[in-house]
Amino acid sequence: MSDSFIGDADDAATPLSPEEREGLIPTHIAIRGELNAMEQAGNADADRWVFSRKRDVLDEDFLRRLHRRMFGEVWTWAGQFRVTDKNIGDVPAWRVPADLRQLLGDVRAQIEHKAYPPDEIALRFHNRLTWIHPFPNGNGRLARLAADLLAVQLGERRFTWGRGNLGPASDLRRRYIEAQQSADDRVVGPLLEFARS
Repeated sequence: MSDSFIGDADDAATPLSPEEREGLIPTHIAIRGELNAMEQAGNADADRWVFSRKRDVLDEDFLRRLHRRMFGEVWTWAGQFRVTDKNIGDVPAWRVPADLRQLLGDVRAQIEHKAYPPDEIALRFHNRLTWIHPFPNGNGRLARLAADLLAVQLGERRFTWGRGNLGPASDLRRRYIEAQQSADDRVVGPLLEFARS
């Protein structure tokens, strides 16, 4: 579906409201493939930036800056919490800031008390961050990069995330979503397996 128009349905992206779609910065982009390529360039830059020095991944301002770094060349709303409800997760837009602060505090406590092994802490963080879905779009990519950074900070390697492209309509994406759904139900094993496969 890489040649579909940006407003068309896409199983790989959270639907954007008309107002969110108006936030597209490069006006020459009309099809999803062009948008994906532009976003990917920002994601690669953010990946280099995030590991260039010590960062506090469990900081709300840092997560907003990271999202802006990933998508700021593409969307005017990059780094701004969503104001519309979405089809992913169960968090109304008005609750995003409070739920995100709660998540960050919970993860700090899990680390301090060694509640889970490091990989599991990082993946539980990833799963809840995608559930909260703080931004209009790009939350899965943000959460994977944030989980990678947390894993490294906890002394582990970056995750492999199935060693492939999690783009639209792929078998790998389907497996990732199924693993995420299991983690939504507090069964983290499939996500642990997928993230290290």
